[in-house]
Amino acid sequence: MADKHYNSSLKNQFLIAMPHMEASGFENTVTYICEHDEAGAMGLVINRPTGVFLQEVFRQMNIDVDIDTVSNDQLPIYAGGPLQPDRGFILHCKNREWQSTVSVSTEISLTTSRDILTSIAQNEGPEEYMIALGYAGWGKGQLERECANNYWFTVPADIDIVFHTPSEERLGAAARLLGINLNQVSSYAGHA
Repeated sequence: MADKHYNSSLKNQFLIAMPHMEASGFENTVTYICEHDEAGAMGLVINRPTGVFLQEVFRQMNIDVDIDTVSNDQLPIYAGGPLQPDRGFILHCKNREWQSTVSVSTEISLTTSRDILTSIAQNEGPEEYMIALGYAGWGKGQLERECANNYWFTVPADIDIVFHTPSEERLGAAARLLGINLNQVSSYAGHA
């Protein structure tokens, strides 16, 4: 999917939903863009916990957990987007690769294979990670049109927001990177 000649990529950026996106399913979301090229874009919503925790994922997938070492079994699982909601995506720091790891930035990778979950269960996984079910996707030119129509604010991603900021604070933290208070942004889209 990647094309090194694509100059308008939003890869490794946050998309912050504009207030008027209430009917889209993306209201009050911040999405981390993992891939964006001429063919389209893919990202993960990083601020919508599902109410499911990592321990439940281990149980459902029959992954043995080293109870003495795994301390993150209460880690929330996020709703990454409306597409393939039964498929798992793990954003993680780049300290190792697994079977299906792709680099997103110099600091963050994305893995979709089961072996990373097995490593996490045995306390051999990445130091920092976030797990999402499903993803957000855009076809060719769709994200560019949505940005041109003021559906999204965009800002370079901050790894601290992805891995260290509580989920309920991520939207506000991402907006502050732009110097914006979302409570003061109009809910009506338009062009000057």
